[in-house]
Amino acid sequence: MQIFWRGYVERRRLVAVSGNDGRNQKPAFFRVLGIDPAAPGPTGYGVVESDGRISRMVHYGALFITAKRRKESSGAALQDVHVLLSRLIEEYKPDAVAVEAVFAALNVRAALRLAEVRGVVLLAAAQHNIVVHSYSPREVKSSVAGYGHADKRQVQEMVRALLTMQEIPEPEHAADALAVALCHLQAEQTRRRFSLPPLSKQVRRARGSAVIDSLGAATGGTYSNLSSLPRIVPNR
Repeated sequence: MQIFWRGYVERRRLVAVSGNDGRNQKPAFFRVLGIDPAAPGPTGYGVVESDGRISRMVHYGALFITAKRRKESSGAALQDVHVLLSRLIEEYKPDAVAVEAVFAALNVRAALRLAEVRGVVLLAAAQHNIVVHSYSPREVKSSVAGYGHADKRQVQEMVRALLTMQEIPEPEHAADALAVALCHLQAEQTRRRFSLPPLSKQVRRARGSAVIDSLGAATGGTYSNLSSLPRIVPNR
């Protein structure tokens, strides 16, 4: 179902959470809000949750801001992004927010505009006391598609398979947001599996143009990217 409202394009899936025994106890799901920030194009978002065995899509979509709205003021687009993120956080109550980091852009102006959108993401999460985790495009592609240079279509296909969706998520910005959320779910599952410290407390260091998570606090080693970690596989 598509919903057009104030520039939003949303797709919803309502999935009932069944009990895991006769007492109707619900499994503990870890929920992540993934964000694909964009400057001229739509900002994608996706909510994904997992109980450690299966991952499923809760909600996804993209925010399209019209040229008329952008001309109203220099901060109109950023205001709309903030309103959207606040609404998503309040409605879906994610345990974490994951955002695609700004590592590459066609020019300095585009990079600055992307950084502004990312700043709004950090602000909205901070206002709701939620930690934000950043992943480079290569990290996201490696964890979801198994290849750091996968194209948009490959990412969309893998997201559909990993979340057992009946259709490929559209637009591609929403699929990217779902991929970012899956990337963080993988990192969180690995952390719990090996009893590593919380990701928010792990040392983050800059190496070249990329930011990496130092997981050496408990293991004595450092993963330069998520491609070295166990990858999420689809449940058939």
